[in-house]
Amino acid sequence: MFRSILVAVDGSPAAKKALEEAIDIARADGARLTLISVASRPRWPISMGPYAMPLLTDSDLERQAEEILDRALELVPDDVPVSTFLGRGPVANAILNRVEAACHDLVVMGSRGLGPAGRLVLGSVSRAVFADSPVPV
Repeated sequence: MFRSILVAVDGSPAAKKALEEAIDIARADGARLTLISVASRPRWPISMGPYAMPLLTDSDLERQAEEILDRALELVPDDVPVSTFLGRGPVANAILNRVEAACHDLVVMGSRGLGPAGRLVLGSVSRAVFADSPVPV
């Protein structure tokens, strides 16, 4: 039985599915959800031929992460207790630090991110969290 579930959200379909699963677990166990989105720079610059994505400022990254949290929060029913947390820095580290700081007893996250670059980044993030988490993932 879980009491405190950390749910990583990034706006992807996989994260939405993970949130739906977390809601079901929270309802069954009477647990509280904490949604986390992390403002983090991509590990590799993304470019497509002569075109490159503009560099985002820290405030842009935080605003995007907050928007993701707001959209995910709208999906949580009123009968499920929920809070949000905006992480910063490398994604896996931010998730793992939050697990320990807030004594979460379960992490729920998708294994794929947004688009081809997101698949590379979040796929490695989910593997890192799974490998180093002190609680079930």
